[in-house]
Amino acid sequence: MPGYRSLFRTPEFTPLFAASAAQTAAQTVGGLALATLVFRATGSPLLSAVSMFGPSLAQVLGATFLLSGADRLPPRTALSAIALAFTAGTAVQALPGLPVGAVFAVLLALGLVASLGGGVRWGLLNELLDNGRYLPGRSLFNMMSGLAQIAGFATGGALLAALSPRVCLLLAAALYLVAALVLRLGLTARPPRAAGRPSAAATWRTNALLWSSRPHRLTYLGLWLPNGLVVGCESLYVSYAPHAAGTLFACGALGMFAGDVTVGRLLPPAVRRRLATPLLLLLATPYLVFGAHPPLPVAAVCVTVASVGFAASLVQQERLMELTPGELTGQALGLHSAGMLTLQGVSATLAGWLAQLISPAAGMTVMAAGSVCVTLALATAARCSAAARRSAGAGAGAATTAAAVPGPAAR
Repeated sequence: MPGYRSLFRTPEFTPLFAASAAQTAAQTVGGLALATLVFRATGSPLLSAVSMFGPSLAQVLGATFLLSGADRLPPRTALSAIALAFTAGTAVQALPGLPVGAVFAVLLALGLVASLGGGVRWGLLNELLDNGRYLPGRSLFNMMSGLAQIAGFATGGALLAALSPRVCLLLAAALYLVAALVLRLGLTARPPRAAGRPSAAATWRTNALLWSSRPHRLTYLGLWLPNGLVVGCESLYVSYAPHAAGTLFACGALGMFAGDVTVGRLLPPAVRRRLATPLLLLLATPYLVFGAHPPLPVAAVCVTVASVGFAASLVQQERLMELTPGELTGQALGLHSAGMLTLQGVSATLAGWLAQLISPAAGMTVMAAGSVCVTLALATAARCSAAARRSAGAGAGAATTAAAVPGPAAR
């Protein structure tokens, strides 16, 4: 597998990587500040959870109407414009006296804009890193995200102790602006990967094509559901431990970093391909301990161990790229990103509602149990599908897949 150092010798990889790091740090600091601001104003675990993860709910609208732009817009222009939109939206959220309803309106708008960003970014990354280098590249991005979250949540927690949440939001807006400048100055003006204008009709056609393949459906559901339910657990950190939420988020980022290094860099492909289900089970089971209201040190260990399981997405994304022809990679990856973030937003809302009915600790336990059940159900469905293809014959199975998603990668 190519080394990480060689990736930085690829033209345009470094500015894309640096801008993504700045955006992740901005999202981390800004999200924690906004959740704290809303919780202090309302005392509601539900509103606090939705303020931090609620923008993900708008991803479903973007996936329905905007996602064709992931392959039909110039990447540099699209990525720079998205970063500028987040600069403006985050600055607006810092305005004194802004009603909570207006805060959520801005969150909805930013979530709609962000739904396009994942497809553009990961489609460009796949374009830059040919010859099987996408997986180590995505692994490196995930590691960067983990480190940026560790630093962001630790720094954000310290800043919130010394400064107001509104000042922290302004700092996040400044980081988004830095990202926009790096993207504009560091990327070249590439043409879109696909011809045609972005439209809702083009988005629907390609989404339907991707969803018509059973292997695609199972892969997408595995990427979306178990992950989303566990993010519901994470959305309750602020209400579970209001004065130590930053510590729990940092521990989660540390575990995610360790998992990405191990799966993305150290494990051989033959081993890695068998780890999706075990990693998804690892992602959820430690949260079952929260039903016993563990003390903070035990909770931090559980969060760290569980977050190693987020590396399952690397294995699943590798499978997704094997199934998808090159001209559809941007929208395929954008659909993964939008669906995952949508389910995270739905799960955060559900978890917040459960926390208000029972307690944050019990809400975490319920969401984790749901993730375990979904993972086992999807693993069973995948085994049954594989057995059915084998019984039908290898030739018939290959013909079926090729008919569903045409292209040399559809196998």
